[in-house]
Amino acid sequence: MSLGALDFGLIVDGAVIIVEACMFQLHTSNQNSVTQTEMDDLVYKTSTRMRNAAVFGELIILAVYLPIFTLESIEGKMFIPMAQTVAFALLGAFILSLTYVPMMSALFLSKNISHKKNISDKIMEFAERIHQKVLIKVLEIPKTIVATSVGLLAIALFIFSTLGGEFIPELPEGDFAVETRVLTGSNLTTSSEAIMKSAHILLAKFPEVEKIVGKSGSGEIPTDPMPMEASDMMIILKDKSEWTSAKSWNELADKMKEALNDIPGVTFSFQYPVAMRFNELMTGAKQDVVCKLFGENLDTLSKYAKVIGNISTKVEGAEDVYVEPITGLPQLIINYKRPLIAQYGLNIQDINKVVNTALAGQSAGMVFEDEKRFNLVVRLGNEQRQNLEDVQNLLIPTPNGIQIPLNQVADVEIKESVNQIQRDDAKRRITIGFNVGKRDVQSIVKELQTKVEQQIKLPSGYYVEYGGAFENLVAAKTLVNSSSNCITIDFYFIILSVQFGATRFTNLFSYSIICHWWYLVFSIARYAF
Repeated sequence: MSLGALDFGLIVDGAVIIVEACMFQLHTSNQNSVTQTEMDDLVYKTSTRMRNAAVFGELIILAVYLPIFTLESIEGKMFIPMAQTVAFALLGAFILSLTYVPMMSALFLSKNISHKKNISDKIMEFAERIHQKVLIKVLEIPKTIVATSVGLLAIALFIFSTLGGEFIPELPEGDFAVETRVLTGSNLTTSSEAIMKSAHILLAKFPEVEKIVGKSGSGEIPTDPMPMEASDMMIILKDKSEWTSAKSWNELADKMKEALNDIPGVTFSFQYPVAMRFNELMTGAKQDVVCKLFGENLDTLSKYAKVIGNISTKVEGAEDVYVEPITGLPQLIINYKRPLIAQYGLNIQDINKVVNTALAGQSAGMVFEDEKRFNLVVRLGNEQRQNLEDVQNLLIPTPNGIQIPLNQVADVEIKESVNQIQRDDAKRRITIGFNVGKRDVQSIVKELQTKVEQQIKLPSGYYVEYGGAFENLVAAKTLVNSSSNCITIDFYFIILSVQFGATRFTNLFSYSIICHWWYLVFSIARYAF
């Protein structure tokens, strides 16, 4: 991105001003040829006279990039290197335009001056004649031109106010990254089967797909920790010229989603690989926009999160709505009947030891293999601890020498329990995320905020924060708006001082530096702290 910002026209702007001025001076002279000494003197005088124009041309371009230097966080790491690259390139081009370019012009421009008109002179004369005729007609109707200009400006401002806003435009990356989730508490086998079925459907129905790679859970080095029910499916696509099923990225994603609806119990969220990782780095969630609901009670959080999720599905442009599950994990619950345990002469510790040994296993010795040693763990076989009945019928030895099933002294059942508890700043929270499609981030979040405020009255101590791309958009706009005005005004005073003479603007420039830069310092301090 930094190299892409280096437009050739930006770099050569100062050099073009100097060279064109030298060529103009040569062709407007009455001489047919000049000596090297005369050429050096002409280039020196021309370059000195055009110095202010060259400085003005470079500074007016640099002024556009100055507010970018005030960006912080993710946006700062992304865009400041680009602004630095452009600024250094402009500085280097400016120095060369006043040193290297005049020297090369004096050495290599032709000393023999031809006053014959070439094809470029004829083209310019033709353009000047047309411009002169149009200019004469325009000067005859100044009120109409001014009114038209003001009207067009008003229309442009109105259109600009309705454009909305987004932090970074979504750019197709050539492949799809699909976040795949099965039911909460599912094992690795279930996640792998879902990936295999999805890949089989996509490869069979879409010739655009080259290959599909799936990743479930977390790796040995958990740089990207995920539960077993979450998977990332990377869809590697062929070149767009070979597509037959769709003409655009959104159309292809929509058709793939429709094809994957045949798989029950699995949710799919289509994004681009880099964009998905970028979202995850910013907010910990892979969706473009994340609503964080803070509160204390998990049941209350889950209740209102589902309501906000339902509201999000009705907002135009919100796609792949995902409500973070905090419940739904099946858990085996054993409630002991203490009076019955006492009748059999048992105690809780003995029963717990039997249950723990049967299900989790207990060390019964050591196994040596050369210099290695391992614990010998004893527990029930897999086929004897698959179902709830296996646990209920687990035999417990009594002091009388008989064995009784566990369900006689305890209630054994499976209940849904808490899956996970997430916190930000030591506060419990639950996230509701969605991707943005066919609409800008700012307008979607504003509509969602309005609907949430109108339809939900949260209890005391519960509140919603909006993060993801919207959070970075707000942070960037807050800082840039306060700083760009100061920087731009001050910079234009510098430009005016260079262009028209510093003495005319000394007082204004000094006052601007004192007021605006102190305001900038206080704005940055307020935003940071």
